Amino acid sequence: MRLESPLLAAIPGLRHAFFTRDGGVSDGVYAHLNGGLGSRDDPTHIAENRRRMAEQMGIAPTHLLNLHQIHSPDAVVVTGPWDGQRPKADALVTRTDGLAIAITTADCGPVLLVEPKARVIGAAHAGWKGALTGILESTVAAMEKLGAERNGIIAAIGPMIRQPSYEVGDEFVTRFLDADADNAVFFLPASREGHAMFDLAGFIRDRLEAAGVLMIDDLGLDTYSDARFFSYRRSVHRKETDYGRHVHAIALEA
Repeated sequence: MRLESPLLAAIPGLRHAFFTRDGGVSDGVYAHLNGGLGSRDDPTHIAENRRRMAEQMGIAPTHLLNLHQIHSPDAVVVTGPWDGQRPKADALVTRTDGLAIAITTADCGPVLLVEPKARVIGAAHAGWKGALTGILESTVAAMEKLGAERNGIIAAIGPMIRQPSYEVGDEFVTRFLDADADNAVFFLPASREGHAMFDLAGFIRDRLEAAGVLMIDDLGLDTYSDARFFSYRRSVHRKETDYGRHVHAIALEA
């Protein structure tokens, strides 16, 4: 049901989880632990799945907080449960005990962060667009505003689509090279002409390191090739009408 980073698990007073698709009540393309509020799954199934995840995190379901993700570079500071609609952004940071800040993914890169000394945590949804436009840098900057020191931040990179599974077209490669020619190191030739294989996890690590975060744990798991995970790209290839989403969360114990 849940996976952990050894680096984060060793920190007292911290809970975190990279949830797999196991242990829920959804069926069909959403089987089983779909936590995607934006999916077309039965809302009662999503609510029960999220209740189970909140229980694993040791908090009330109302304190498991997700954003309305838009593949942006925007991070928000959280001080309590949402009062109304979920903010549109792609990262959350907090220093409030008892809140599980969470992001959802189905191939994009989940990154959970903590600065133990200042007791500041963050959760970032790093798809290719967010990673390229600065979501990780925004998350680190928002943590700093709450008192974190960036050289004390520990980050864990969770399950995502990995380079052997992530084929992209030439226009995608051009976008990254136009941003920085050194990004060429994150691409390998694909078997199809005019395509390449993209290393999203390597790009995320590079952006974290450039932002001053040097203690990084990568679980190294591929959502596309591993049946324990939901995968947007796998669902597209199977011509499925929708797909499940994982929840990845981090919380400071009260």
